[in-house]
Amino acid sequence: MLGKTAGGVFWMFRYLERSENTARLIDAGFRIALTRPGSEEWTSVLKTAAAEQAYREAHGEVVQSKVIDFLLRDPQNPSSVMSSYAQARQNARTVRTAITQEVWEAVNDAYITLKKRLARPVAERDLPDVLAQIRQHSGLVRGALHGSMLRNDVFDFCRLGTFLERADNTARILDVKYYVLLPSITQVGSSLDNVQWETILRSVSGVRSYSWLNQGKATPMGIADFLIFDPRMPRSLRSSVNKIRSNLTMLENEYLEQHTCHETVEKLHRCLSTSSVEEVFEEGLHEFLTEFLANIARLGAEIEADYRFTE
Repeated sequence: MLGKTAGGVFWMFRYLERSENTARLIDAGFRIALTRPGSEEWTSVLKTAAAEQAYREAHGEVVQSKVIDFLLRDPQNPSSVMSSYAQARQNARTVRTAITQEVWEAVNDAYITLKKRLARPVAERDLPDVLAQIRQHSGLVRGALHGSMLRNDVFDFCRLGTFLERADNTARILDVKYYVLLPSITQVGSSLDNVQWETILRSVSGVRSYSWLNQGKATPMGIADFLIFDPRMPRSLRSSVNKIRSNLTMLENEYLEQHTCHETVEKLHRCLSTSSVEEVFEEGLHEFLTEFLANIARLGAEIEADYRFTE
């Protein structure tokens, strides 16, 4: 397969995952803002989306309505939901001969629908429905992928894009929590701290799963363990790395070649398979996540270089 085709499907699914993650962040921010008004939560959402600097350059003060509009539909924000879908659709058009008709139609229909829905600022009363629609369209694209695509190298690159983006997002949510959401070190372990940790679960759709596994008892260490190490949680770091490793192994078998990216993912896999949440908290959650994010970024760059996306 041509490197440009591999890069096209890889980035198509990175952008699709990014749009869903952004919608989930907005939903979590909106829910907590209903009970605790102020700009702190929206600042944390911007930080997690790596969009704070761009927002402040455009709007200055953090205001809920402006943040939501910036993250949903601002064309000047390359990570907004609408920008992400536009880039995903452009990549899908480029690689139409490599994907099925069902996948193309799911992406194209999502883009057309959301473009109409986001043609103007979303009223607060309509926000939950709009965010649910964004998540629903992401699910439809994934369903088309799993239901119609051959399990070949194209499929592997689609999955690599999805899980690299997902791992990066979950790590960012956890990292921002400890440095933005938590007002003071004296709040650690308090009821306020636990409520804030629960907002993280909500942003990754993990509230019900975590409660089922832990009989509803939420603790910072328990939630961190769930989102970092539990392979049953589809948005955990370990689950995402396991999927990346699996698809890279399939590419290795397909092309009979091993690259630098294979070595990097094995190191990540060993780390997440042998470490514990107690060790992470002893080392420092921020330090652990910073290193993880750096490794994920390096892994993404290595995949692009090893499989020659620019050729």
